[in-house]
Amino acid sequence: MCRLSGEVVDDIIEAGRIYEVGGAVRDQLLYGSLQETDLDYLVTGVPYDRLSQILKRHGRVDLVGRSFGVIKFTQHVKGRPVTFDITLPRTEHSTGIGHRDFEVRHDPELPVEADLVRRDFTINAMALALDTHDLVDPLGGREDLELRQLRIVYPESFKDDPLRMLRAVQFAARFEFSVELETFRLMREHAELIATVSPERIAEELNKLLVRADNPSIGFRLMQASGLMQHVLPELEECVGVDQPGGYHRYTVFEHIIRTIDECPKRLHLRLAALFHDINKPQAKRIVEKGATFYGHEHQGADTARRVMKRLRYGNDMIAKVGVLVDRHMFTTDVTPKGLRRLVRRVGTDLIFDLLDLRRADVVAQGMGGTTEDVDEFEADIRAEIDRKSPFGVKDLQIDGGRVMEILGIEPGPLVGEVLEYLLEAVLDEPEKNNPEQLGELARKYYKEKNKDV
Repeated sequence: MCRLSGEVVDDIIEAGRIYEVGGAVRDQLLYGSLQETDLDYLVTGVPYDRLSQILKRHGRVDLVGRSFGVIKFTQHVKGRPVTFDITLPRTEHSTGIGHRDFEVRHDPELPVEADLVRRDFTINAMALALDTHDLVDPLGGREDLELRQLRIVYPESFKDDPLRMLRAVQFAARFEFSVELETFRLMREHAELIATVSPERIAEELNKLLVRADNPSIGFRLMQASGLMQHVLPELEECVGVDQPGGYHRYTVFEHIIRTIDECPKRLHLRLAALFHDINKPQAKRIVEKGATFYGHEHQGADTARRVMKRLRYGNDMIAKVGVLVDRHMFTTDVTPKGLRRLVRRVGTDLIFDLLDLRRADVVAQGMGGTTEDVDEFEADIRAEIDRKSPFGVKDLQIDGGRVMEILGIEPGPLVGEVLEYLLEAVLDEPEKNNPEQLGELARKYYKEKNKDV
C-alpha cells in the first residue's frame, strides 16, 4: 500500500496540516500495518485552490469533487500511477432518504474533529497527524478497537445512509467484531431503509463481505438477526430454519449455505456460487420415508442466482459464471472418461476447478465428517485429460468453420456451427478422431445424412 510521497506531505505541512484518516488509521492500530484499503487524507488550514496548486507541482490533479471539497491526486510510485483522495474538512446534513440528498459544506478552517464526527463508525473516525504523529480520536475509536466492537458515531447515522448497516455486517465479519447493543438496536429499527439504497451499492458491500472476510458467515448471521436479510436477500431468508433430514446434513439449509461460503477460497464468483448453490432447497424439499429429497434444486438455484444477481446489477460475465457453477454443482465423480470430458465441456476449463472447490466446500459444510478424496482423484483425471490436449470445445477441434465450408461446399450460416457441434460431440466420445482427416469424413457423413431426404 502506497502513501503520499514525503515531498508532497512536507509542502502541505508548510501551508497547513495533513492527516491520514479512516481505514488506514484503523488498520495500523488493529494490525500494526496498512492493509488493502484506500488511503485517504484530510488537509486543514489550506484553501481548496491553494491545495490544488501545491499538489500540481507533484502530480496530476482532478477537481471533479470540488463541491465536496475533494481532490483526486495522482502521483507515480515505482513507475505506476497511484491515486489518493485528499479532502478538506466538511460537514454533512441529510436532506433526503437513502443517502441520495445531502447538504455538504467544506471549510479549511474547520477542525479535524468536525469532519470525523460525520463518519460511520468510531473505528473509522480517527485521524493521524503527519507532522506530530498524534492520534486524533474524539469518539473513542481506539477503545472500541480494543473492545473489538462496532459503534456508530451518532444516532442518526443509519437514517442518513442506510448502507452503513451493510457496512456493519461486512466489518463485523471481516474483523470478527461484535456490534455494540445500541448500534444493533438501531440496525433492527431501521433495517427496512436498506431498500432505499441503490442495488449497485448493496452489491459492492456484499462483495466485500464475500472476499475480504475469512468467515462471511458471521456477517450473514448478523444480516439475518438484524432484519436486513429479508430486504437484501429474501431468497436466503427463506432458507432459515429449513432442516435437511436423512443423515447427510448436520445443519439447516441456511447454516449449511453460509458455512459452505466460509470453506470456499476467496474468489468472488466462487463464493457467490456457494451463496446460491442450495438456495432453492426449501422449494424443492419433499419428505420421504428416509428423510427428504431436493431434486432439481441445483437448476432452480441457477435460475435464482441469475435473477438475484441481475437485480443487484452484476455484470453478465459474473452472472454466467455463477449460474454455471450452481447449475452443475451436483455432478458425480463416478463417471467414465467420456463423462468426465462431457462435464468439462459443459462447465468449461476456466471454471472446472472452481466447481471442484465448490464441491469440497459443500462436503465439509455438511458437518458430517465427509471426505473429498474422490474429488482429488477426479481433479487428477481432469488435469491428465487437459495435459493430453483432449478436445473440450469447438476451438479444440483440428478443423475450423472455414475448413468445414470448403469440405462441404457450403456458405456461411447456422449449418457450419451445427456441423462443428456434431464433430465436437463425436470427439468427446472418441478423442482419437480429432484429426483433420477423420473430422472431414465425419463432417461429410453428417452432411449426407442431413440431406438424404432433401
